[in-house]
Amino acid sequence: MKTLTHFWDRIVSTVRFLRSHHFKPKFRKQLFFFAVLVPVCLVTIITGQQVEKPVPAATIFRTGTTLAKVNQSSHQPTSKVALNVTKKIDWQAPSENQPYPDLTQHPNLSLLVSLNKQRVFVKDGAKTLYTMYASTGIDDSTPRGHFKIQSERGYDFFNPEEQMGAHYYTSFYLHGTYLFHTVPTDINGQYIETEAAKLGQKPGSHGCVRLSIPDAKWIFETVPTGTPVVIE
Repeated sequence: MKTLTHFWDRIVSTVRFLRSHHFKPKFRKQLFFFAVLVPVCLVTIITGQQVEKPVPAATIFRTGTTLAKVNQSSHQPTSKVALNVTKKIDWQAPSENQPYPDLTQHPNLSLLVSLNKQRVFVKDGAKTLYTMYASTGIDDSTPRGHFKIQSERGYDFFNPEEQMGAHYYTSFYLHGTYLFHTVPTDINGQYIETEAAKLGQKPGSHGCVRLSIPDAKWIFETVPTGTPVVIE
């Protein structure tokens, strides 16, 4: 703004000078051209540079507890910070989108329970045939070691001391004490969704291995008595 004012004052003073001095008309027109037109061109160039000078823009936005600073452009959309979202597990569905293995084709069947991963691996020797989501015992209450599927099986049970039961149970230790079974049910036989939400995420039982409803049913109906069970 000061630059414009300065040039305008110079133009006004120059015009007054030309009017107050006696020059030949030919020279007067030439002087007037340089005195007026040249400063006007300079002002136009300077102001044009100021208007066209790019100004970087930035946006700061909050996602959860993370602050992210992203440069904006008319051609590139602002990207957001991705959050780590825990996968929601459907405890009413099989753990995998494939059929359960045909056990007649796998003579070296075993079940490997990983307490660290909260998974049950259906194996044929060293090969994993199927992976199930699980929820094992809190406070490391699921026993570690080598066991076998036992003869105790049933459609449902209810433990009055725990005020919880389950469906499709299959014993693997102490003949009905430690079981594979579904996510827990209440006294009315209804599934407890807050407990079911722990499946595949963290321990929640008192020592048994909780499974989704179809997975527990498949073990109950299909896995033979005497099948090795390894818990580690």
